[in-house]
Amino acid sequence: MLAEKSLKILIVCLGNICRSPTAHGVLSKMIISKNLEGAIEIDSAGTGSWHLGQNPDFRSTRAASSRGYDISKLTARQITDTDFSEFDYLLAMDKSNLSDLNKLCPERYKHKLELFLRFGSTGELSVPDPYYDESSGFEVVFDLIEDACEKFLEYVIEKHKLG
Repeated sequence: MLAEKSLKILIVCLGNICRSPTAHGVLSKMIISKNLEGAIEIDSAGTGSWHLGQNPDFRSTRAASSRGYDISKLTARQITDTDFSEFDYLLAMDKSNLSDLNKLCPERYKHKLELFLRFGSTGELSVPDPYYDESSGFEVVFDLIEDACEKFLEYVIEKHKLG
């Protein structure tokens, strides 16, 4: 079932090369598997500008590939002022990202901001940043993200009557 207007979701982390592109890729594949690609649009961004134009970290790409996701063609971008009006949900990977978004977000759009893992079932609230970690950190990130993506998708399908 297609919505009249696509639901737009932006997933945000610090540099847009590890956590947010991982969630972008996982959620995109889940949306396709449920035939909702016309009803839900996904993008990702970072609060910082360090990695603009870069593809995801090779460790994220490798972890994604090992689980059947291709995030290699995603490109890092920084959040913009228009993102707050254009997206229906802006989901932060951790409390620091959420704090940064709150500082940038006009008051009338703050209701769109949320921690991504609030939708997960693990009890965690922040996806740890694996950038300075060993490869095992990327697997932990994937475990948290896959769970939260599944639960978030169930939530939006029910709330917005998409399924």
